[in-house]
Amino acid sequence: MDERTYLMNDPKIEIPAVGDYRIDPERSAVSFTTRHIFGLAAVRGTFRLREGQIHVADPVSGSTVRASIAAGSFDTGLSARDVTVRSAQYLDTEKHPDITFAADRAERVEGRWVLPGSLTVLGRAREIQVPVEEVRQEGSLLRARASARVDRYEFGITAMKGMTGRYLDLRLEIIAGRAG
Repeated sequence: MDERTYLMNDPKIEIPAVGDYRIDPERSAVSFTTRHIFGLAAVRGTFRLREGQIHVADPVSGSTVRASIAAGSFDTGLSARDVTVRSAQYLDTEKHPDITFAADRAERVEGRWVLPGSLTVLGRAREIQVPVEEVRQEGSLLRARASARVDRYEFGITAMKGMTGRYLDLRLEIIAGRAG
């Protein structure tokens, strides 16, 4: 079965038109959930997307994604925590203002579409898998939902072990418009 037929059999994945799309940072969202206090309490928050591009290829497996998140936009609604996470103890947003993601392909993994890519935090690039949960095309807009789990220890962010969650479960809600 070819990619297009495979995609057509997944009701949550629509085949977007081949071409370039620019992510709309104002209408897109990056949210996360983590744990703190020895895993007993949930923490929810957001980051703001700075910019991004999606190239939909034919075949779909040749598609690419590039995105930049403003590290200083980290927000959990608790000012003291947010200031600490933006500091050199965690994200060091003055020296590293961007968190970036780049994927040069899409692939099927255990029956799901995944964007294997490189996430760069604090200047350290690590490979992550971003499962795509939904894609819809509405006119010239592309809407996508995806998720990823990030281990902060892999990026050297190890402050306050036990008090601060090791993993961030990211939720991506992306809206992109046709470029050019």
